[in-house]
Amino acid sequence: MNEHNQEKKSSVAGNYNRYPIEFVSGTGSTLVDAAGKEYLDFMSGIAVTSFGHQHPLIKAAVIAQLNKVWHTSNLFEISLQKSVAEKLTAKTGLEKVFFCNSGTEANEAAIKYARKWGGERFEIITATGGFHGRTMGSLSATGQSKIQDGFSPLLPGFVYVPFNNSNAIRAAINSNTVAVLIEPIQGENGIMVPDDNYLAEVSLLCAEHNLLLIIDEVQTGIGRTGSFFAYQMSNIIPDMVTFAKGIANGLPLGGLICNAKVSQVMVPGTHGSTFGGNHVSLAAAEVVLDLLTDEKLAEIAGMGEYLMKELRLVQNEHIKDVRGKGLLIGVELAKEIEVKKIAELMLKEGVVCGTSGNNTLRLLPPFIISKTDRDHFIAVFKKIVN
Repeated sequence: MNEHNQEKKSSVAGNYNRYPIEFVSGTGSTLVDAAGKEYLDFMSGIAVTSFGHQHPLIKAAVIAQLNKVWHTSNLFEISLQKSVAEKLTAKTGLEKVFFCNSGTEANEAAIKYARKWGGERFEIITATGGFHGRTMGSLSATGQSKIQDGFSPLLPGFVYVPFNNSNAIRAAINSNTVAVLIEPIQGENGIMVPDDNYLAEVSLLCAEHNLLLIIDEVQTGIGRTGSFFAYQMSNIIPDMVTFAKGIANGLPLGGLICNAKVSQVMVPGTHGSTFGGNHVSLAAAEVVLDLLTDEKLAEIAGMGEYLMKELRLVQNEHIKDVRGKGLLIGVELAKEIEVKKIAELMLKEGVVCGTSGNNTLRLLPPFIISKTDRDHFIAVFKKIVN
């Protein structure tokens, strides 16, 4: 299973290398393929199905909404938007929410509103190794040349600096700078966790120079790190936070949450989304937010600590590092071990996981995994790396 060429026989665009496996059903932390084989899901659709498959409360809310109305457009009142927005602002201390469909759209909105707010200022500082999406604005903000290659000219106005280096941000600030856009943990660059004081230092710099601080929580947010948003562990309040992935447990929903000084530029005609904040996705999101109690967040943090502790006990010459927060975990392998091969071997053993960065196994299990699930994963991983 090296290169998967299924698309050559299909009318589906060939921009993915797919495993020759189709999952046809799922319950809890288990997926089942077309041949009836069961798999332990330690990927959650890339941090999306955080409460597992067919969660009864989420499923019931979605079915109830499907029996009412699916779509009406944002030209009319949608009470579910108000309800979900109130829950998000209550959890962040920010004031307004814009709904869209995905993480890249959320970051596009953040870029637009930063420029609208900034007037003459337009430059946004981002980090090398960061990932903010694949549409042209968010792609231009992404500090990875391998993702940008072939799509020039990119949107101008982005300055890249090393991640986890607040002095580099200070040096990059000039009269055109309007904002800093960063992830609290770089999810697509190998689960890179910065120093504890990094976000606080960046927040102080933004306040000092009257810049907007935009935190991209598309992958890290909605409980994934054991905090509702990862930035909250640094005791800061950004100007904008973008979110998506886990918010609606598999249904398309994203958005940004912002403070008063940003929200004042969000007037009719400034930005929009046809499908953003649709009734069905919001019905799922409302339940997800209700499930993310303080007790559940503490449980997620504890599960992550348990997994990382057990993974570190497995460490041998093939494992370079284990890092992460909550249930966002990276296992960096030694250069001579190909991470994609490890992921394929795990898949053969009935465990689904992902990869990230140059050589890091990415673990994104659902929040409902049991101790038996965790121990089974460790046993399979130990078998393969030994």
